[in-house]
Amino acid sequence: MTMPSRSPLLYRLIYRVIRLLSPKYKLSGTENLPPEPCVIVGNHCQMYGPIAAEMYMPRPRYTWCIGEMMNRKEVPAYAFQDFWSMKPRRIRWFYRLLSHVIAPIAEYVFTHARTIPVYRDARVMTTFRQSVKRLEEGADIVIFPEKAEPYNAILCRFQEHFADLAGLYYKRTGAAVCFVPMYTAPALKSICFGEPVRFRPDAPAAEERARICSELAASITAMATALPRHTVVPYLNIPKKQYPMNTDQ
Repeated sequence: MTMPSRSPLLYRLIYRVIRLLSPKYKLSGTENLPPEPCVIVGNHCQMYGPIAAEMYMPRPRYTWCIGEMMNRKEVPAYAFQDFWSMKPRRIRWFYRLLSHVIAPIAEYVFTHARTIPVYRDARVMTTFRQSVKRLEEGADIVIFPEKAEPYNAILCRFQEHFADLAGLYYKRTGAAVCFVPMYTAPALKSICFGEPVRFRPDAPAAEERARICSELAASITAMATALPRHTVVPYLNIPKKQYPMNTDQ
């Protein structure tokens, strides 16, 4: 999947540099992607998941991106808390400084990448409306829904309300969208897609939300543990010596 042809020159240069420095992923399980647009749900694995989504998805897609990373005034506080707050106390000053340095870069990159801003206030409906529109246009939506609450050695628990996108899409189109689990393993340079989980429009919303998340988490975990032994890049930015192995379940 190449970058949009109309991207600004600076973004194209940044894109090429990041691609040069990033793992060269191989895809498996692409036969699990349905012929129609779908929602791909994966492990965040810090920066690796979103970078892989931007550069290696096999079809047109848009990735959910937290809105704070698209606003330079909000980047420092969010970036430090989400990326570096667990660093040793003696070097946190450096990461506080770094969070300010990256602010204009982050705003530029995430604004020009194929992203949909995600908001956690009244603007959340903008996120859902844009996502439904992109699905209607034929693009997949990629979501990394983990939150800072451990689930197992592979994943943190999901923020479940992303699954509500299926209900809105169904009301708009009458189509029951599929959620496709994805596992990214930077150590193996591998991206795996699992069997899709289709939305059930007749089920109660809360029950369906929980079912979708449970089945996706189980599938991602199963894909991870089935791969050769490797180090898992966790959602939480913990010291590398604490990274778990995929077989330590």
